[in-house]
Amino acid sequence: MQKPNVKNGKKKDIKKKIRDPIPERFESLEAAADFWDTHDLTDYLDEFREVKDVKVELSRPRFRLEDEMAQKIGQIARQRGVSPETLVNLWLQQKLSEALKRDKRRQPASSKRTAISQYA
Repeated sequence: MQKPNVKNGKKKDIKKKIRDPIPERFESLEAAADFWDTHDLTDYLDEFREVKDVKVELSRPRFRLEDEMAQKIGQIARQRGVSPETLVNLWLQQKLSEALKRDKRRQPASSKRTAISQYA
């Protein structure tokens, strides 16, 4: 809680900033990025707590890339100020999200046949 501003022995009222609650869980990395792109982290400092002994398990799959493609990825990553691994992970996450959304909208062919045969 903020302390009242005291100037010349008089208290000034400080209005508490109204803020959106931080979602308990973001649907995706992109949703978290969108939230923090439009909200100031310093408005939420009172909601954070220190965490110790955090374990993050990352898999290290190896994928071979054509030299030219790897160079282009490195170039774009440097321009954006991120590592090539971060850039590739972001791109893969975006493509995976798009593919899952597309697949979710598609109805399996076997379901379509079943629905048609019910009315035949």
